[in-house]
Amino acid sequence: MRHRFFVASAVAVSIAIASLGTSVAGQGAASARAAKTTAPRTSWGKPDLQGVWDFRTVTPLERPKELTGKETLSANEAADFESRAAVANDRDRNVPAGNVGDYNQFWYDRGTQVALTKRTSLIVDPPDGRIPALTPEAERQRDAVAQARKGLDMDAPTRGGWVNDLGPGGLRVRCILGFNAGPPMTPSAYNNNFQLFQTADHVVILNEMIHDARIIPLDGRPHLNLRLWAGDSRARWQGDTLVIDTVNFKAPTLMTTGELSVNTHLTEKFTRLDADTLLYEFTVDDPTTWTKPWTAQVPMARSREPMYEYACHEGNYSVPNILAGARQREAAEEGARKSGR
Repeated sequence: MRHRFFVASAVAVSIAIASLGTSVAGQGAASARAAKTTAPRTSWGKPDLQGVWDFRTVTPLERPKELTGKETLSANEAADFESRAAVANDRDRNVPAGNVGDYNQFWYDRGTQVALTKRTSLIVDPPDGRIPALTPEAERQRDAVAQARKGLDMDAPTRGGWVNDLGPGGLRVRCILGFNAGPPMTPSAYNNNFQLFQTADHVVILNEMIHDARIIPLDGRPHLNLRLWAGDSRARWQGDTLVIDTVNFKAPTLMTTGELSVNTHLTEKFTRLDADTLLYEFTVDDPTTWTKPWTAQVPMARSREPMYEYACHEGNYSVPNILAGARQREAAEEGARKSGR
């Protein structure tokens, strides 16, 4: 896949970790920080969330099994975790088996530090820091897809057939949606940033992975009876927290660790803790996929740098090449079957 992109960097933010705390909701942390630094407000009186926000981190979405039962890291444990992550994430040292050409380490920007809270996972609920179990029906669908894709790479349909022939990465390969852009937004390999714009009656979330802008009304209008790639979003203020509800996904949206189904009800919360810190929280509620809802928190740092173009488009050369290769393989397999080999 021939992408060209630039990654915006963020200045290092020196913040007292203790003030953020390690609570799930971060309410005590927010109060402690507010006593020191008052978050800015707009001319119409709402918290000013505008700017470019950086959410790269080596803290995983799910708690690693070797850290079962451990909610937070000490300063020494965090430093050790960061050192080990730097080695594990180095693409020059760890080239995937069978890789015939890909980005080297120069192009990656996963981050080098754990989240400010020093939590062992971005997931804060359930308390074990893990995505809940799939429902029996979702397990059957997953197993059916695995069987259909057995021995294949990217050319089998997904469980819903939503991007035929390109597999579960189809929206990404076709440059329609990016992994970390979601929604929800989750840290990934690069472009871990977004820009937020505000007016009194709308907010805009701009992701340059892959150049998507969610224009979200704040006027209480009902959801559209229409399915969209990134879902249909409506926003409201809950005190000083911006809350965004999103439903009616056209296809399973992409995440770092997998897919959300079209039935997902996604709730995102944005709370500005101070001039340089935005707390992003999202809750996934999808009873057709998981046995219970789950919630993650991603502390974001304000970036003084602009975002740069991620030059990806649906006419990417990889799409016809992938499909042409798949058709050629199918023809060879059919020829072998007919000849009895």
